[in-house]
Amino acid sequence: MSRRYFGTDGIRGRVGSAPITPNLVLTLGYAAGTVLARRGAGQERPVVIVGKDTRISGYMIESALEAGLSAAGVDVILLGPMPTPAVAYLVRALRLQAGVMISASHNPYDDNGIKFFSADGMKLPDSVELEIEALLDQPWSCRESAELGHVRRMNDAAGRYIEFCKSTFPSNLDLKGLKLVVDCAHGATYHIAPLVFHELGAEVIAIGNTPNGLNINDHCGATHVDALCHAVKEKQAHLGIALDGDGDRLVMVDSEGQSYDGDQLLYAVVKHRQRQPGFAGGVVGTVMTNLAVEKAFERRRIPFARAKVGDRYVLEMMLERGWLWGGESSGHLICRDKHTTGDGIISALQVLAALVSQGVSLPNYIAEVKLYPQRLINVRVAAPVDLTAAQGVQQVVVAAEQDLAGRGRVLLRASGTEPLIRVMVEGEDSVQVDRWAEALATAVTELAG
Repeated sequence: MSRRYFGTDGIRGRVGSAPITPNLVLTLGYAAGTVLARRGAGQERPVVIVGKDTRISGYMIESALEAGLSAAGVDVILLGPMPTPAVAYLVRALRLQAGVMISASHNPYDDNGIKFFSADGMKLPDSVELEIEALLDQPWSCRESAELGHVRRMNDAAGRYIEFCKSTFPSNLDLKGLKLVVDCAHGATYHIAPLVFHELGAEVIAIGNTPNGLNINDHCGATHVDALCHAVKEKQAHLGIALDGDGDRLVMVDSEGQSYDGDQLLYAVVKHRQRQPGFAGGVVGTVMTNLAVEKAFERRRIPFARAKVGDRYVLEMMLERGWLWGGESSGHLICRDKHTTGDGIISALQVLAALVSQGVSLPNYIAEVKLYPQRLINVRVAAPVDLTAAQGVQQVVVAAEQDLAGRGRVLLRASGTEPLIRVMVEGEDSVQVDRWAEALATAVTELAG
């Protein structure tokens, strides 16, 4: 059965347009509640937690989702603004049936989305998502009054999650003496991230921590680090930490204002882990992971594999191989020895643990990783296009690969969250990389009309 609503990261879209409308969200809540009740037949009434980021549309979506779940006979615990990884943690810690996060992650405020976590704190399996989809176009009616789900709010959710984050940092270390600038992207970590780093001893300067419903990810956070770079240099901080709107991405900035992406930070974490007793296994990146990072892992004799873009695919490959570490260039890092999903705060703590324990700066710690020039161009499309059947595009691909001659890579792929074709060229020569990226983007644009 093909997917109609669920993408690589739940259901996402522009608020007010299908599928992010009150009616469809209400139906989604009922469908999800029905599937959960069916799977838990014979057990107590299912209980689901619901978190959200700081978008103004979160209120509307939360209410519709809550009503649908309650109509299906599912009890609901509302968390209010909470990071996505907090929902993944709390559903597991509280032994509940599922968790729901209302967020469009790094997208602008006028987008929103809904993603589900299973009882083990991981994304719902494809089979369950398809079960939910199958009910979305079916007629439905709510349960009898006595069977409706109860709804309550959890007032200590933030405190529970803060303590969990702190528990992932070595107990024999602290952050005393470090000045950190923390950019919360006016998102779900605004009332959590600064406290985590402060309570571990750091001097914290928080920015992007005054959400108003409309400013989430607006020229701030992990997707726009210029403000953080400026603040780090102005405040003479040691490091900057940038999170995205729902708190599952991480980018860091050093004292000179140089930023470090997910590839480099993943290398820092795994390099430190290799020093620990019992280290085993390998690392999962994606088709977008910089070739220099793969070669750096090879030099350390650490196995490396590439998954499709999307943290769910990274995690799937990690589970298949029994590996504990993986991530994406965008800043989704998964440390499976600490959490079941990508977590920007916890990932930052793992990098900081490496630096503090070794007494080194971030640029010195990963100095051996010299990233290859990489050019990414997003081409907007009105409808899906078949790149493999496009002769003009494929001719340019072949010419580019021949010119790169094994010293670089070409990648064309459709975005899983936006109507875009992503054109990526990577190689040793930046001029050569730019030339072929432009040529490929032009060919794809012509194909897309």
